[in-house]
Amino acid sequence: MENFKKKVFSIVKKIPKGETLTYKDVAQKAGRPRAYRAVGSILKTNFDEKIPCHRVIRVDGGMGGYNRGGVSAKKRILDLEKT
Repeated sequence: MENFKKKVFSIVKKIPKGETLTYKDVAQKAGRPRAYRAVGSILKTNFDEKIPCHRVIRVDGGMGGYNRGGVSAKKRILDLEKT
C-alpha cells in the first residue's frame, strides 16, 4: 500500500494549477483502476501543501472531501486557480 500511496502523491503533485483529475483518474494512472476509494482515503490524510489534493474531484463533478477547510474551501481554491 505504501508504494501505491507514493504513486498517488506523485500523480497528484503533477496536476497543473487550474486543472483537476477524478479520484478514478488518479487510481487508473497509479495502476489500480478500481482503487478510487483508496485514493480518497490517502488524500484525506494528506497535510503536505506541496501535494494539491484539492485538484482531485469525484467522477460526477462533485467536490468530494477536503481536509483543509471542507468542500467550500476546496471549491473556492479551485475557482481561484481557474481565473
